[in-house]
Amino acid sequence: MALLDLLTLTILTVVGVQLVQAARHSVDARRHVVAIVRGLRFEHLAYAVPVLAAVTVALVVLLRLPGLSFGWWTAIGGIGNPVFGASEHGLQGGAGVLIPVLFGFMLLVSLPLRVEREELLFRRGSEHRSAFANGVFALVFGLVHVLVGIPIGAGLALSIGGVYFTMVYLRAFRATRSQRAALLESTRAHLGYDLVIVILVVVALAFDL
Repeated sequence: MALLDLLTLTILTVVGVQLVQAARHSVDARRHVVAIVRGLRFEHLAYAVPVLAAVTVALVVLLRLPGLSFGWWTAIGGIGNPVFGASEHGLQGGAGVLIPVLFGFMLLVSLPLRVEREELLFRRGSEHRSAFANGVFALVFGLVHVLVGIPIGAGLALSIGGVYFTMVYLRAFRATRSQRAALLESTRAHLGYDLVIVILVVVALAFDL
């Protein structure tokens, strides 16, 4: 038990340092961050709800399949994603509440640039790729999240979000013929999606669901 506590605290320390650095970078680039957030519209949040519902259904089904419920963070007693700082080990008393709150705050501050970086990596150039290739990129997008500790089935389910962001990107590119405008639109769609998740996680942690 002590070893798991130490391992958990080490991981959370590393994640915390990364979140602080990301939040600081977002503060330094606040004009750009404000430009991204200012363009966020209600539809970016509204469309995220059915996409998230589809991801949730896929998640429930996939986690029932052998091997797909494994994730290294949950295997050591972590809850959800390490960036939320929630775990069954290493956090006692007020720290068990304070750490997730601090992590959540820093995550929110750094979120616009985080999703923009993912969109640059996985969506840029989608207009030049085949539907199959874009599907592969969406799959890889989901599976990359497995590296941070979520179950394999959850990573596969997140690929649905990748498909949605690709559709948003391609729609914006067809309308504007601008890669920059398309990336900005998919970034905002991605940001809206992640904000819905953050809200749900905060509510769940608050009520200890």
